[in-house]
Amino acid sequence: MTEKIITLEDLELVGFLGVENSNIKQVAAAFPQSKIISRGNEITIRGSLPEIVRINEILDSLIQHYQKYGKISKEQVQSYLTLEKNPTTEPNVHLKEEDDVLLYGTKGVVIKVKTPNQQKMVEAASKNDIVFAIGPAGTGKTYTAVAIAVKALKNKEVKKIIITRPAVEAGENLGFLPGDLKEKIDPYLRPIYDALDDMIQPEKLKYFIENRVIEIAPLAYMRGRTLNNAFILLDEAQNTTPMQMKMFLTRMGIQSKVIITGDKTQIDLPTKVKSGLAEASRILDNIKGIAFVELDGKDVVRHRLVRDIIMAYEKSEALK
Repeated sequence: MTEKIITLEDLELVGFLGVENSNIKQVAAAFPQSKIISRGNEITIRGSLPEIVRINEILDSLIQHYQKYGKISKEQVQSYLTLEKNPTTEPNVHLKEEDDVLLYGTKGVVIKVKTPNQQKMVEAASKNDIVFAIGPAGTGKTYTAVAIAVKALKNKEVKKIIITRPAVEAGENLGFLPGDLKEKIDPYLRPIYDALDDMIQPEKLKYFIENRVIEIAPLAYMRGRTLNNAFILLDEAQNTTPMQMKMFLTRMGIQSKVIITGDKTQIDLPTKVKSGLAEASRILDNIKGIAFVELDGKDVVRHRLVRDIIMAYEKSEALK
């Protein structure tokens, strides 16, 4: 009798194994001549070598499925078992990715683009190394940008994600806020954490942050660095100065991609300070490999009144 041990890394064990190991028990029932034991993050297979190879292939497929979609059901387990016994069988519809799905998140959340301009963001990111996504609050530009970056990480297109934003908000001075630097900065990064919570299992997200696979930091921390093989997001870019924007853009290293999001109507810089986002839009408009995507009131995915408020402000600005 041969034995093989599979170690499960960076997986939410209950989600993958099933309640009371139901998913693994389902696989074990299909191979009564072998023994499959699940303890902690290890699965031990004992049996003949040919069966161990077959079971290992099924478990590999289930692991890849879970890493991609963040969930697995008993129907999907059965589909992989059926497919293993008869490889010529057409895969069950449960195994196929929907065309409009951007990412499978946590707790069964399916993350899709919701507007044509969000779809333009996704397409622009696939064809360009730098994308500017500019539009008002509520258009989903930050959420979509984070989803694009997480998908690239899951698909191993990049080795890490770096998310940053300038620590400037509505005229507030960080020096007067309580706590150390992290405690002062974290509230400004809360929208980023909220998006990541929807997209990555808690244990895995904690592991990524602790091991700097995902790094979330204020813009000042980017100075002097070269960021290789990374997906880099700059949020709230309207609050960068021209010098900060230039500094950020020149951090980009080999095999990296950048998405910059911002809202030109919500600049919180001092009155006489120019916005780095506005200047970059003018200077970089015709460079190959850099794309600009404009979102507007029609892309708002929050409460209906948010769309109406934005459109009312746009109309008022046009009359000035």
